[in-house]
Amino acid sequence: MSAKDAPVLIVGGGIGGLAAALALSRKGIAVRVLEQAPEFKEIGAGIQLGPNVFRMFEVLGLTEQMFHWAAFPEGLEMRDSITGETVVDMKIDKRFHDRYHAPYGVIHRADLLNVIFEACKKSNLITLTTSQKVVAIDDSNSSSSSSSSSSSSSSSVTVRTETGETHQGAALIGCDGLWSTVREKIVGDGKPVVSGHIAYRAVLPTADWPGEYRLPKMIIWAGDKTHLVHYPLRRGELFNLVAVFHSDRYEEGWDTYGDPAELHQRFAEKCEPVRTLLKKIDAWKMWVLCDRPPIKNWSKGRITLLGDAAHPMLQYLAQGGNMAIEDAVCLANQIVDHRGDYVAAFLKYQELRYLRTARVQIMARVYGEIYHATGVNRELRNKVLRDWMAQGGFDMSWLYGEQPELPHVTNVPLPPPTQLPT
Repeated sequence: MSAKDAPVLIVGGGIGGLAAALALSRKGIAVRVLEQAPEFKEIGAGIQLGPNVFRMFEVLGLTEQMFHWAAFPEGLEMRDSITGETVVDMKIDKRFHDRYHAPYGVIHRADLLNVIFEACKKSNLITLTTSQKVVAIDDSNSSSSSSSSSSSSSSSVTVRTETGETHQGAALIGCDGLWSTVREKIVGDGKPVVSGHIAYRAVLPTADWPGEYRLPKMIIWAGDKTHLVHYPLRRGELFNLVAVFHSDRYEEGWDTYGDPAELHQRFAEKCEPVRTLLKKIDAWKMWVLCDRPPIKNWSKGRITLLGDAAHPMLQYLAQGGNMAIEDAVCLANQIVDHRGDYVAAFLKYQELRYLRTARVQIMARVYGEIYHATGVNRELRNKVLRDWMAQGGFDMSWLYGEQPELPHVTNVPLPPPTQLPT
């Protein structure tokens, strides 16, 4: 295969990698996805979908399927987990939809990935390969400077996998997450930053969820160095729970079982409803929350990064997957706009994205401090949030509103209401 005819290589077949593959294929660009696992599979539980990502679903032709699998909360409540009182009660209704021109939903990670995966399988421009752990990247033919541009048809990128296979591509996109191998080559900044926070996650059939909390809402119980969030999933058939607390424990990955005794000890002083809800789960999966400081440059020659590989963030704004899908759409557009000059396209892509993603990274940390406020800080948080609600609520246009580097979309329809089983 000549470099001219080579596909774009995508390292990582998670949400960001498959979204990038789909976005590029929609522009007529051939791609090969290299997934290190034996199958394309997402672990985890619920993920929140802001209005900003629903606009990207519209661009990618995924809205109908997302509507089928998602649940759509009617509101968001923040309650104080010490006193049980409601601090914020925000409706997610037509007025919300009209403000941001798109809905707010929640979905199981596996369902989100599967929708994108099924769309990728239908494209003859996408080659999906598994058991392809990349161990070496050779870009000796491409530009070594992050400030130069070259569209030479002889330039290419070659990767070697753990099994000894090699793949040649016209360019490479690292979508391999928080512990990215591609990032280590491009940025070389070592391991992620451990936040000192740990998350336990679980799902429960709605029929097993206490009736008084079987509400079509997202409810956050914020407390001293802890919080619990729960909301319906999969058209209301499941409830998702995520409990977060401060801990020095550190383990890489997303698929480790947590210690229920440690969890209950951390929440022992919280109000009775919180303790009761946590007792509904016998087995929890856990992950340690990590991120990295924002960076300006995540491209080098014909190699760039996307999603968590470029700008990993804490989960407090629920935007990690959303930002990756925005990245995918923006990157595909830049490749087309630069007529296949990958070096120039990658530089423009990061220029358009780094301040937006940096703001989300930083604000996610801030929201973590707000959720976990203690003492006087907690009381001040409650007062300020109540005052904001009394003055008309929050304007999240900076996050949920349209962005200049992304396609203009204003026609995402209202979703059907989510009916919870009684």
